[in-house]
Amino acid sequence: MRVCLASTSPARLMLLRQFGIRPLTLAPDVDEEAVIAAVESAEGRTLAPDEHVLLLARRKAADVAARLQDDIPGFDGIVIGGDSMFELDGDILGKPYTPENATARWRAMRGRTGVLHSGHAVVRLSPGEPPREVHATAAASVSFAADVTDAEIEAYVASGEPLLVAGAFTVDSLGGAFIERVEGDPSTVVGMSVSTLRRLVRELDVEWTALWHSTDPSLGADIDAPLLS
Repeated sequence: MRVCLASTSPARLMLLRQFGIRPLTLAPDVDEEAVIAAVESAEGRTLAPDEHVLLLARRKAADVAARLQDDIPGFDGIVIGGDSMFELDGDILGKPYTPENATARWRAMRGRTGVLHSGHAVVRLSPGEPPREVHATAAASVSFAADVTDAEIEAYVASGEPLLVAGAFTVDSLGGAFIERVEGDPSTVVGMSVSTLRRLVRELDVEWTALWHSTDPSLGADIDAPLLS
């Protein structure tokens, strides 16, 4: 059973590897801002966070699945797409990108609790059969320590880690020391809810355990072989 991750997110790739899955990775060709803008314009409303992440997860998985069908007609396996965003007091906090934004975020977040929303889409590809897709969202609350100092925030931002992650934090790396509590599937905060993925995979008549220790043939036998991007 082959697995393709429709993402080049290091966190999502690491997460799947930790759970025994070594996928092919392909970057989806999806203009996220344009997708959201088009749907919100057509529907005349602002998408809720769970709708936002689910829409993008589905578009990413669909894009990569279509490309695999064209480029590797014999691909027999699943494609996993995901998207995440952090909500604090009704405000959506995406990637801060700049040190100034990241610093402001952390000063606002310390001592408070927000919600990490994660969208998941899984597409089953079988040669000669139409694609089958299932999807779901997951959420986990994240509580930040109230005693995080300005010096700690400055050092964390200087590490560069929070600049390109939703909400400006990680739970599985340097940022984890500043998080006091996670309620919900912890892997949701890393990038994908693995328990949600397991349920979706089973809906497609694939056993999760069949994905363990699988290595996509295109990667070769070397566990450190470079991944496609």
